[in-house]
Amino acid sequence: MKRFEGKVAMITGGNSGIGLAAAKAFAREGAQVAVTGRDEGTLKNAEKEIGSGALAIRADAARIADLDAAMAKVRAQFKRIDALFVNAGIGKFVPIAEVTEAMFDEIVTINLKGAFFTVQKALPLMARGSAVVLNASINAHIGLPGTTVYGATKAAVVNMAKTMSADLAERGIRVNAVSPGPVETPIFGRAGISSEQSRQTKEWLQNQTLVKRMAEPEEIAEAVLYLSSDVSSFVVGTELVIDGGMTI
Repeated sequence: MKRFEGKVAMITGGNSGIGLAAAKAFAREGAQVAVTGRDEGTLKNAEKEIGSGALAIRADAARIADLDAAMAKVRAQFKRIDALFVNAGIGKFVPIAEVTEAMFDEIVTINLKGAFFTVQKALPLMARGSAVVLNASINAHIGLPGTTVYGATKAAVVNMAKTMSADLAERGIRVNAVSPGPVETPIFGRAGISSEQSRQTKEWLQNQTLVKRMAEPEEIAEAVLYLSSDVSSFVVGTELVIDGGMTI
């Protein structure tokens, strides 16, 4: 029996990487799926990959008006949200001295403000028994060079899983977080570093894990589905670290 038969899943940043892997996994498990993203081209490709009935919405998590419009489209097509994966985020990894105000604002606005208001705007569509999963990062716990702003936003996301759980417990809505370690996703190509720096960073990161490799997006997606499903009904306000042993 499929775990999400008859249910609706919404994934922000569902047009690539972990978000797309989660969207496809929800669809395989029977869910009707809505994804958001900023790039029209990757959204169209994602819609095809997810399969029949998927709803792809162009929306910027940093823009409240876009979030309102996205929720309106989900309401019109699916009426509700049973599983919300707040995955949209960015990472720009530079030394403190090179962080500009514009860069700081962009990271905080998308990773923190966007995550908060995505949940807030989705609440009218979520009933008792629904679940929220926030995508955080092991950067919330460890100090890596060049990640000061990014890590701070992800630490805030981990805390939001706890505080939102306290706020939403009476409504029967569970909130949890996943904190991936290094994952093979397009984020490295958008991190503000050269291709050679990206290659070196990925090589260094995989050597920091006990299993000496990076995760595949599908491995993180499986954790998201677990936290979104009924079998995790007693898991509330927690964080599932998926990092190949990097933090130990």
